[in-house]
Amino acid sequence: MAQFKYTALSRDGVKVSGLVEGFNELDAASRVKESCSVILKLTQVKEKKPGLLNLEIGGKPDGKAVGMMCSQFAIILEAGIPIARAVKLVSEKTADKGIRHLLDQVAADVESGRSLSASFEDHGMKILPVTFIETLRAGEATGNLARSFVMMQEHFDKENKLRAKVKSAMSYPLFVLTTAVIVVAILMAKVVPQFTAMFAEMGGELPILTRILIAVSDFFKNNILFLLAAAVLLFLVVKAYGATENGKRNLARIKLKLPVLGNIEELGAASQFANTMAAMLGAGLPMTKAVAITAKVIGNYHLSVQTGLLCEKLEGGHALGPSMKEGTDYPDILVDMTGVGESSGEPEKTLSTVAAYYDQELEEATKSALAKIEPALLVGVALVAGFIVLAVFSAMFSMYDVMGG
Repeated sequence: MAQFKYTALSRDGVKVSGLVEGFNELDAASRVKESCSVILKLTQVKEKKPGLLNLEIGGKPDGKAVGMMCSQFAIILEAGIPIARAVKLVSEKTADKGIRHLLDQVAADVESGRSLSASFEDHGMKILPVTFIETLRAGEATGNLARSFVMMQEHFDKENKLRAKVKSAMSYPLFVLTTAVIVVAILMAKVVPQFTAMFAEMGGELPILTRILIAVSDFFKNNILFLLAAAVLLFLVVKAYGATENGKRNLARIKLKLPVLGNIEELGAASQFANTMAAMLGAGLPMTKAVAITAKVIGNYHLSVQTGLLCEKLEGGHALGPSMKEGTDYPDILVDMTGVGESSGEPEKTLSTVAAYYDQELEEATKSALAKIEPALLVGVALVAGFIVLAVFSAMFSMYDVMGG
């Protein structure tokens, strides 16, 4: 609830002021009128922005923490504990400071008679997935909140496991690349200049490999500020272009067309579509609403826009499968299976099966991409390191010849 500062006349005609909590201005006014006859002034107290010492409060929780919260709610509610008490219990058990702060606010609202979904929407819309709010609202409408939390737990757990697998698979190539860049930078900035100075004192003509190495070293040393400025400028230009509607959508299209990585982007979007649609339909949402929510979840902006435009066709009486075939760039298997599920009257079950298929395909595609990237990285590192070693040793042999002569 929000806080409001008021100035009013009491029933005895005395001017009084104070603070009152309310869901909105009308609710706050009605609370003030319980003890006062006339309200002179009523203004909402703005919440202070978190400072450096408490930035972690209100921070966006990770998917694992949200899944754990859903699991706790499901267990407590299935035990028959009232919702207001359930919110307090989950708040006491959670280790995430952002979620605990959110649940404390929700607990106060629920105790005052507010619905759980409305309170989560007001206080947690910026930090919770849109699927959480809508599934919760559907659970309240059907009278089965515990089932909604079970479904959300399964949904978020699946997302977290897939994300963890991809992150784990990417860690080794990133480590190799980072190490290689650091080692080469140290060699070019510290080792090569020392050899250059020593060779210059000795005289004699240096081998071609050594001269190339020195030229590359001098280029980076003399132009490092320019190169950094160019990189920053390029980043800012791309970011500014990506902030526009056309730029954002064009960059999303480019991602889908990239070799190897484009396939992963497409499979990831298909997995998000199937998983989210299955969860939303399982929660009891109508098809149009489920598609609208799914559009907000899709990571690729181009496909997200295409998914959102499907709502107009559904409202016009068109089926989802044919609409996807005409108006989206989703894989054919996803489109065809969505149409099959719609025709058979079991879209949730069919989409769950498709989701499992695309989860597996995404994992395999990521492994396959990494299987190609890792050797390329190792070969690249070996070539650079080998070139530096050959350049240094050929210069050393040349230096020995000069000294011997």
